[in-house]
Formats: sequence, structure tokens, C-alpha cells
Amino acid sequence: MNLSRVVITGVGLTAPNGNNLREFRSALLEQKSGITYEEVRFMGEIPVGKCDFDVKKHQKGKMRKRGTRVGSISVYCSKEALEDANLNIDEMDKSRIGIYLGITEHGPVETEEELFQFYKNNNEDNSLWTHHHNPRTVANAPAGEVSLNLGITGPHYTIGAACAAGNMGLIQAVQMLQLGEVDLALAGGVSESANSFGNHVSFKAQGALADFPEDQTRASRPLDNNRNGIVISEGGCVYTLERLEDALARGAKIYGEIVGYHTNSDASDFVLPNPERQMQCVHKAIEKAGLTIKDIDIVNLHATGTKMGDIQEVSGIKEAFKDAPEVAVNCTKGLIGHAMGAAGALELAGNLPSFEDGMVHPCHKIDEIDPECAMDQLVLEKPLKKDVKYILNNSFGMLGINSTLIIKKYEAKA
Repeated sequence: MNLSRVVITGVGLTAPNGNNLREFRSALLEQKSGITYEEVRFMGEIPVGKCDFDVKKHQKGKMRKRGTRVGSISVYCSKEALEDANLNIDEMDKSRIGIYLGITEHGPVETEEELFQFYKNNNEDNSLWTHHHNPRTVANAPAGEVSLNLGITGPHYTIGAACAAGNMGLIQAVQMLQLGEVDLALAGGVSESANSFGNHVSFKAQGALADFPEDQTRASRPLDNNRNGIVISEGGCVYTLERLEDALARGAKIYGEIVGYHTNSDASDFVLPNPERQMQCVHKAIEKAGLTIKDIDIVNLHATGTKMGDIQEVSGIKEAFKDAPEVAVNCTKGLIGHAMGAAGALELAGNLPSFEDGMVHPCHKIDEIDPECAMDQLVLEKPLKKDVKYILNNSFGMLGINSTLIIKKYEAKA
């Protein structure tokens, strides 16, 4: 089957350490953390990754009041992506635009707040329960809020894929563009997880919530021998994806071309990853792209900061890339925390500028590398100068959902 090539033409994002690609990239190159100490209900102050984007920039007050935090993140990132791509959708057929956003979960923030107020202030009077609850908590809400705010009448839905969701949003968009279902896609991942005390409490109960009293900005420490869990963050990253011929026809800037992807399942445990299945996902994506292990220039680890999760992922990567000593391996969560459904999309964005500036951003500052996570290919301490043609982005999630995405530097034929 002769499928259209799909390219990235715009990037819109908000992360704990940047509200656009330029800010985000600069922070990663400088190893600047966005993690702060925040008050979380019933838990006191703990390390959290919060974003500080201007919610009023692209969204009217009425929409913000009726909608959700993750909806505001989604709208902000989508509008920023369209502006970055120099696209005016008012001049387009909006029924031919699709919205595909990956999420880990949706609804707990609103539900928790309403239940809290219900029991604290409402004397358990259910007539005071807000009528906004249902539209705020349906699974398609983040993508639906983009549709409502931008007037897009094409398909919109979310892809629930735990922490693999950011990649999955992009994969879905590629498929819909190649099938001819849409002409433009807004795709990526979003999360408001940092605002849910239930998420923090649950990870704490697992013994997987990070803490580092000496310096909470460094509480997220994947691969470090003294890591003790994850820092939960919010954020989002939305891309504009187009078929290559459409992008060239309008003279669009092209960040890169999506040339390979794969997704599979562990079918082995609720939370523990399966390195064999993860590496099957990696190898299949490389095979689909028509590449070999040695063609990959950057591998971005999922690396969350849990003890076994990091060890199992790195064990698989070390085996898979043992014959590719030139590959550069980095990770991002040590600087932004774990943005759940947004993680994969944000982490890809952090590496995307490598095609142009020839720099691979380093991991966060690691005091003592875990011997079981040590790799010669890890980029530590400072950026690595490297010619980059292919980026491989891994994202894995609970219930054993795995995703791998491969992006190629776009080079126009002479």
C-alpha cells in the first residue's frame, strides 16, 4: 500500500519548565528543573510539576468556567501549535480537521473537588451538585473542549493509553491522515494529573512517590541510585500533522517526518513493565521504518524514577542497542516530572530541535548512577554535539501498554 508521508509542521506545549518549544528546549539543555513544592490536599507540601501558561490567552472566561484544567491545557497547546504552523483554520474546511489527544485518565480532579465540597460545605445535599459534572468528566472532554473553543467540526476523541498516550495520539493522527479521513490533525497528549490528590496518594501507597527533602526541584531522579519514585506533573503538547504533499504545497516549515511506530501489550502485570515486550515494540517500529538499530541517533527513555521500572527498561535498551555504540540515550522526567498522558509528546518535543541545532539534551543531574541503569550511551552533565537524523521516542504505561515512535529529519530533495 502506497501511503502518504506525514510530517510535523507545528508544536504547541506547556510544561513545568516552559510554555513554548523555545523555552522548553532551552531549559532541557541547561538542565533547568520545573519541579516545585506545592500544597496538595491532605498531604501538605510535596514536589509537583505545575505549568504557568496564560489560560486567558486563547480561551474566553465562560469556556474556562464551564470546562476543565486539562481542557485549558488542550486549548492552549492546540492554538499555539496552529500559530506555530502558520495555519488559519478559519480559512479551512473545519470538518476536515481531526483532534486526537492522548490521556492517562480524565475526571478525577473535578470529581474530587466536588466530593470534597459536597461533604465539607453542602451537608450532603445532592441538589447542590453541579450540573457541569457530566460534560467535565466524560472521556472525550479534553479533545471536545478544543473542538468547542476552535469551532472544529471534524472528528475529536481522546486515546486512553496510560503513560503511552502521548505517542498514541500521534499514531492515531498519522493513521487518519493516511486513510484520508482528515487533512489536518491536532495530535499529542495532555494531563492534569498533578491536580488530583488521589494520584499522589495512590503512588505514595505504592511506595512510588518521590521525595528529596534536600532539594525538591531534584526529587524526580530517574536512573539515580537513590531515586525513590515519581513526581506527578501536568502539561501538554499538541502537534499539527499534515500529509507531506499538503505541507509542501503551502510552503510549511517541517520539523520532522513520522516514519515508524508500533504499539503492543505486555499482558503480564498491572504495573511492572516487561522489558521483552517493550523491546519487541522498539524493534517492530524500527522494522516498519525500514531502518536498523544503528540508524537511530537518539533514544529517549520513558524512565520514570521507579526502582524496577528504570532497571527493566534500561536492561532492554542495553540489550537492543548493544551493537549501536554511537546512539545517544537521554531522559526528560528528571527535569519535568511525569506528565502522564502528556509525557511522550512532551519528551519528543524536547528532542525535536536536535535536527536543527545538532545538540542532544542531557538527562537531569545524576549524583550516583544506579549500576543497573548505567550505559555508555547515556548523555549526562552537558549537551552532546551530534548530527541527528532519527529520533526514537519510547512511552510505556500501566496495564502493559507500550508505544514507540520514530521521527526522521526532513530533508528536501535537491
